[in-house]
Order: sequence, then structure tokens, then C-alpha cells
Amino acid sequence: MKFLIQRVTQADVKIDGEVVGKIDGRGFLVLVGVAETDTREIADRFIRKMLSLRIFADENGKTNLSIKDVGGSLLIVSQFTLYADCHKGNRPTFNGAGNPELANELYEYVVEQCRKEVGIVETGRFGADMQVSLVNDGPFTIMLE
Repeated sequence: MKFLIQRVTQADVKIDGEVVGKIDGRGFLVLVGVAETDTREIADRFIRKMLSLRIFADENGKTNLSIKDVGGSLLIVSQFTLYADCHKGNRPTFNGAGNPELANELYEYVVEQCRKEVGIVETGRFGADMQVSLVNDGPFTIMLE
């Protein structure tokens, strides 16, 4: 499993020009990649780690607060291309990505679990051709793998 976490002040995802998910204010845009070997237990570890990351500034300007501490929101988007392998040739392969059925199940599980912990959780649409826009705050980007 891979989570590419970007601290944002705004993010949205569109499908065919229509906004299907949007967050404003402090939050994370989270791109989620699922591997064939991933399980709910692995997803739970990633969720706990993501929600505990202290990457928001406190009153002293130190990155000391979590998404839950600041009442932030999440925009979670499935992205199998996080498993791109570019070692051979110029066309990436995606052999490390989980099959669509498993990936969708775990993506939906991640969203469901995050909704239990965070007030606002928006999403893209699994398997859709999406356009994602964001204002990266910092910029601050972290890869959990």
C-alpha cells in the first residue's frame, strides 16, 4: 500500500468537468495505491499513521499538530499509478498494483475508516478518469509505503 499525502489548503477532483469531491481549509489530499498483497490490517496501519502525522503548525510555528488536532479534512483519491515501474524502457508497467476488485475494496475500506475519525472526507471515483487540483501548503508532501 502507498499513501501520497499532500498537505493542502484546497483540493478538488472533477470527472467530466463536474466536481465530485472538494475540500477547503486545512487538510490532506491523499492518493491511495493498493498492491496485490495488501490487506485491511495493512490499511489500518496506514490510516493510523496518516491521521497521527504531526505536520500542521502549532501556535509556535512548529509542525506539532495532526489533522484531527486542527479539525482538517481529507480528499482521498485512488491512484494505481503509484505502483508504476519505470526500470525497463520508457513505458511504465503497473504489475505491482492490486487487481481492481481488491484495490476498490481496500480503497472503500480506507474511506470508511477515515470517516469514523475525520469530520469531512471527500473522494474521487474509483477507476474514473479524474482531474485533480490542489493548493499544496508548504509545499508539504509525504509518501507512506
